[in-house]
Amino acid sequence: MKKIFAIVLGSLAMTSVHAQDINDALRYAQTDLNGTARFRAMSGAFGALGGDFSSLNINPAGSSIFANNQVGFTLGNYNTKNNSNYFGKNTNASNNSFDLNQAGAVFVFNNDDSKSNWKKLGLAVNYENTKNLDNSLFSAGTNANNSVDNYFLSYANGVQFGNLNNYYFDELYYNEQQAYLGYNSYIIDPNDSTNPNNTGYYSNVATGGNYYQENRVKSTGYNSKLAFNISGQYTDKWYFGLNLNSHFLDYRQSSSFFETNSNPKYATGSTVDVIRFSNDLYTYGSGFSFQLGTIYKPAKEVRLGFAYESATWYRLTDELSQRVVTSGYGLNATQDNTQYNTNIVTDPNVTMIFQPYKLQTPSKLTGSFAYLFGKKGLLSIDYAVKDYSNTKYKPKNDFTTANSTMSNLLTSASEVRIGGEYKIKKLSIRGGYRWEQSPYKDGKTVGDLTGYSGGLGYNFGTTKLDLAYAYAKREYNQQFFTQGLTDAARINAVNNNVSLTLLFEL
Repeated sequence: MKKIFAIVLGSLAMTSVHAQDINDALRYAQTDLNGTARFRAMSGAFGALGGDFSSLNINPAGSSIFANNQVGFTLGNYNTKNNSNYFGKNTNASNNSFDLNQAGAVFVFNNDDSKSNWKKLGLAVNYENTKNLDNSLFSAGTNANNSVDNYFLSYANGVQFGNLNNYYFDELYYNEQQAYLGYNSYIIDPNDSTNPNNTGYYSNVATGGNYYQENRVKSTGYNSKLAFNISGQYTDKWYFGLNLNSHFLDYRQSSSFFETNSNPKYATGSTVDVIRFSNDLYTYGSGFSFQLGTIYKPAKEVRLGFAYESATWYRLTDELSQRVVTSGYGLNATQDNTQYNTNIVTDPNVTMIFQPYKLQTPSKLTGSFAYLFGKKGLLSIDYAVKDYSNTKYKPKNDFTTANSTMSNLLTSASEVRIGGEYKIKKLSIRGGYRWEQSPYKDGKTVGDLTGYSGGLGYNFGTTKLDLAYAYAKREYNQQFFTQGLTDAARINAVNNNVSLTLLFEL
C-alpha cells in the first residue's frame, strides 16, 4: 500500500513531534579526513602549506601558493568495520562504498606590476565530501533487566488515553505517536481503559529478564561542502584567504530492533514475547559557513598558518516512518475468550514530514607550522580546537532539553595532525598521523580517534597522480534508544580508506 505523507506544521513544537538529540547533532558536527590523496596521505596537516585543493578546507590562504592553474578530482573507497559488544556478546558488521571525494579548480593570477606589494591572486572552487555517512551496525546480546517496553512506557506515561483512540497517528505529537505504537501493538495498556483521561500505563511484556535483543542499523548519505575561495599574496611573506561555503546534507537511516524472551506467560490477559520495532529516518538540508586564514613565511624554510572556520548554520528537514510487529499469547482473543499466539502488525502507513529546524555546529580554530627541506621534503603540524558544547538546535525554546544536554555533556576537543613528504626526483613518499580528542567530557561515550596514513605521488609534468591509504579507529557507545531502553553497545569502529587523485596543470 502506498504510504501517506503527513506534513507536521508549525503549530506543533519540534520538541514534541520529533526527538532530535545529541547523536544527530554530532553526526553532522564531526568531519572525516577526506579530500585529495596527498592531503589524506599526510593526515590533513596542510594548514601552513597550501598548494593543495583540500588545504583550502583548512586554511583558505592556500590557493595563492599554487604556482599555476590546476584542476583535479579524487575518487575514494570507504570501508568501515564495526565490532560490537552488547552484554558480553561480540558481533560485527561492515560497509564498503565508492564515491567522489573531491573535485576542484584553481586559477592563479600574477601581478605584473613590480611596484605593487600584492604579488598574486588565487581564485578556486572546490567540492568535498566532508563526511561519508555510509555505515552498517549490528549488535546482539541478552539483556538481563530491561525490555524495549520501557521505551514505549517512557513516552506513554503522561499521555491521555483518549488521544490514542480519538486522533489519527499523524495528528498526534511525537510522544503520543510512540504511545500509540506501543498500545496498538499490545506492548502497553492503560491502567484504566474506561477513562479517556487516564495517563498511566503498564507493560504486557512478561517479567523475568533475559531479553534477547538485536539491533541493526543501515545508513547511507553524505555531508558535503562546496567552497568558493579567494586569496592573495602580499609581499613575499604573507598570504590571506577567504572561503564562502555551501553545505549539502543527505542522510538515510533504517534501523530494526528485535526482542524476544521465553519468560512464563501471564495467567490472564496478554503476554508479548516477540517485538520488532522498525524506524526509517531521512534527513536532508543545506547550510552555510565561512573561513578566514593567513599563512606567514618568517624564513624561506618556515611557514606559519592560522585559520578560523565559522559555525555551520544548517536548515534541516526530517522524514520518519515507524512500524511495530509483535507476537505473543492472547494478543487477539476470540469472542469465546480462546487464547492463542498471533502476530500483530502496527503500521500507521504514514511518513511524517516534520517542520524544518536549524542546527548550528561549532566553529574551529587551527594553528599550523611547516618546515621545508628545500625541494627534498617537508614536515607539517596542525593543531585545531573545536568546542562541541556550543552545538545548538534552533529555535532554542523548542530544544531546551537537547541544547542543555549538549552543553552539559560535550566539551572542547583538540586535534593534532602531523604529515611529512620526501621527494625522490618525480616520486613523492608521504606519511601522517592524526589524533582527535573525544567531544564528550567523560572521554568514554565517544572515545579518542587515532589514525595513520601513507601514500605515493608521481609527477608526470603537467599531470600528477597521487595514491593514499588512511586508517582510523575509534570506540563509542551506541544506545539503541534515547530513553526507556538506554543500555548501550560498545562499538569499535575501524575505517580504511583508499584515495586516488588525478591533477592537471592548465
